[in-house]
Amino acid sequence: MHQLALLFVVLFATILAQPLSKRTGLAPAVLMTTFGIVLALIPWVPDIRIEPELILPLVLPPLLYAAARRTSWRQFAENWAPISLRAVALVIATAAAVAAVFHAGVPAVPIAAAVALGALVAPPDPVAVTSLAGRLGLPRRLVSVLEGEGLFNDVTAIVLYTVAIQVVVTGKFSALGALWDFLVSAVVAVVVGLLLGWAGSRLMARLDEAAWQVALGLLLPFAAYGIAEAMGGSAVLSVLVCALYLTDAATDFSDSDFRLIGDSFWEITEMLVTGFAFGLIGLELSTVLRDAGPDWPRFLGSAALVIAVVVGLRLAWLLATWAIFQRGWRKRDIDEPYTWRETIVTWWAGMRGVATVALALAVPYTTDSGAPFPGRSEIQFCAFAVVLFTLLLQGPTLPAVVRWTGVQADTEAERELERSLWNRVLGAELARLKEISQRDGLPDEVYARVRDGIERRLAQADPSAADANAKLTGDRALRLRRKMGKITAEVLQAGRTEALAARREPGVPPDVVDRVMRRLDLRTAANIR
Repeated sequence: MHQLALLFVVLFATILAQPLSKRTGLAPAVLMTTFGIVLALIPWVPDIRIEPELILPLVLPPLLYAAARRTSWRQFAENWAPISLRAVALVIATAAAVAAVFHAGVPAVPIAAAVALGALVAPPDPVAVTSLAGRLGLPRRLVSVLEGEGLFNDVTAIVLYTVAIQVVVTGKFSALGALWDFLVSAVVAVVVGLLLGWAGSRLMARLDEAAWQVALGLLLPFAAYGIAEAMGGSAVLSVLVCALYLTDAATDFSDSDFRLIGDSFWEITEMLVTGFAFGLIGLELSTVLRDAGPDWPRFLGSAALVIAVVVGLRLAWLLATWAIFQRGWRKRDIDEPYTWRETIVTWWAGMRGVATVALALAVPYTTDSGAPFPGRSEIQFCAFAVVLFTLLLQGPTLPAVVRWTGVQADTEAERELERSLWNRVLGAELARLKEISQRDGLPDEVYARVRDGIERRLAQADPSAADANAKLTGDRALRLRRKMGKITAEVLQAGRTEALAARREPGVPPDVVDRVMRRLDLRTAANIR
């Protein structure tokens, strides 16, 4: 099988994994990892050839950008304490604990190499966590913390990993130098991310077509990653800062076309890139086993210890921080932001993924002295063992843990919030209509018709948010709208059929037909709404 054909097979499987996920309840990330493993075990399927240093630059920017579009600065500000404790402190603690256990079990591997292993297995994957959390109906505050942890923990892990690899390769280490590099990396990343976000938002505001704006939005995360990395900054942090800035700035210049096209584009992009990334995890298993050689079973003991430390320390850390916070909440007499049951769900949701695999594959073969990198095969084997354990065991069983703990979103509170928002929207629309009526002297018939339309939309969106008259008007209008919509749909379908028939006729330019078809499609979309 050719490399290009293999890529097509993985992407095709990504599409099929979506409906299969709905039927089985398994996340697409789990299905694609399993599919990649099956492919890797087939003898005639070639090893996929992607340079390890290209995996993160190709995969992380679009995935981080897509994830950041669903959140905001305010959500991070509201949850900064639990996010920082997990994305920074827990990552450091996990790296140290894994390094200590691994070095004790394999003394031939220097402590710096063990720290590199600890750093690359420490961060849970934001894509795997989000894809699962979004399907389980978890409370919004819990999902926000999980997403925040997943987005920012890669920054800490990659810095630790880079320092540890440099120590092994060069044989030199300076604590002060490492701290300075960390600070410089963060400052450069923030500056690059803000500058690109600011410049990108200004340019997007000047572009006339939504497709151009979305295309620029695709390029900016890659630019942030590449420029920050070239300048010695944290590429991941730069992408996050740029994405969050653009998401916030988009409220000033975006229109309905930009939102509709952008949402569809990023949904498709995230689906395909995520499927490829997790399929790659399974495919690379054969490479890891080949590098480990026939003696790979002797690595099982080390892998089991590393898994136990990664999973066990996360539980101990989360329970300890929850207990500490709980005392503070009681002293201040405030409601408990999250419970021990949510803590258990958070623990079991700590799945590893793309970043862990990419960093493991990027471990150098040799040091500067020409000697083999110590423990490279064992480090990669343990890293893949952690990824497969968390994805293929924790992932499928997370729904059962959620059911057992009884953790679920407060749907009534969310509906009440949505009703409140709809009332705000209705108030703003009616106030603006009144201003226009007074300014332009609208006839009573026009004013009443527009007002009825506004109230009808509210009744259709959330009937409980409208008053009794609006509901009655909305019900009558909805029945009439459905009947008219059915008639209009049939009429528009006849027009599209005729336009498509003209496209096959000689002498009719296809681009003219396409322009007519676009207008017909827009009319259809407006009719559906």
